[in-house]
Amino acid sequence: MALRLLEMTLPKPHVREVKELLQDEPVVEVWYDQISEELTLLKILATSEETEHLMDLLEKHFIRQPWFRLILLPVSASIPRVEEAQVEEKSPPSIEPPQNDQKKKERLNREELYESIKDMARLTRVYLGMVVLSTVVAAVGLLNDNLAVIIGAMVIAPLLGPIIAQAMGTTLGDAALIRLALHTNFTGLGLALLLSLLIGSILVVDPEGPELAARTSIGLGDIAVALASGGAGALAFTAGAPTVLVGVMVAVALLPPLASLGLLLGAGHFLPALGAGLLLITNIICVNLAGIVVFWIQGVRPTKWWEEQRAKKATKISIVICTSLLCLLIGAIVLAERLKDALFFYFL
Repeated sequence: MALRLLEMTLPKPHVREVKELLQDEPVVEVWYDQISEELTLLKILATSEETEHLMDLLEKHFIRQPWFRLILLPVSASIPRVEEAQVEEKSPPSIEPPQNDQKKKERLNREELYESIKDMARLTRVYLGMVVLSTVVAAVGLLNDNLAVIIGAMVIAPLLGPIIAQAMGTTLGDAALIRLALHTNFTGLGLALLLSLLIGSILVVDPEGPELAARTSIGLGDIAVALASGGAGALAFTAGAPTVLVGVMVAVALLPPLASLGLLLGAGHFLPALGAGLLLITNIICVNLAGIVVFWIQGVRPTKWWEEQRAKKATKISIVICTSLLCLLIGAIVLAERLKDALFFYFL
């Protein structure tokens, strides 16, 4: 069971108010340290599932106070160990049902998620460098039909953060996070496309090579992989699980088709490039749609009611648009397969 430590410095007259607020809350421990004649340092030890509710509770009561600053710290270990039963004992049963039915969530709290995802979505020189290196490695792997090299490119590709940030920004209705994610996404994808296009114009590109040819057509299996990648990426973030392997899954859906598109365009093979571009667009739609749905199911919501209304509207619009585009693409894939079979039997 993951633990978190909340810290807040508050004036002495507010200590009694905080004690009343936390009286029936399922916290592990609470400490009040007198650091001066006027200030008290409040420390709350709680499970990660409960911290979002506690932070919202304290923010609601003290957000207008000029001294309010709440800090969240991860706890690596605690001795003695904290068992789940101990937390439940500290929360006496209430006759009335809780007002917030989403109080306990099996995920990291919203603010912790936001900060970690926002950091991964920033456009930095390290991000651009990793994009350049992963694109070069992917292009070499595709041209040489070397699957091991392609997998290596997907390991170092930094495409997970901006994609997941865009999905979270949509569910929160956070325009600033969406703009940051879109800027990083377009810059990274555009840089990778230009670089692979340059490589394709210099080197010999065989569009019938197995690895390249595999990225010039799209099937229902490719859509399933992209949906699973986006869903796994969002779920890994909300659960606090390592995202390295999940980042490889997202790179599977984005980097090889993107590099294939640039290589084929640079070499002048426009018809196969069209297939690679369609696969890339489909995968981007699927990854974003799956991420938005997972964040929505996990209950990632803004704190204020007017922000929540805006977030719900943005989420619904995004899901409808992505689903509609995906249905059109699936229909086109099925129709193309049927036409291909019909033409095959006709000429046979």
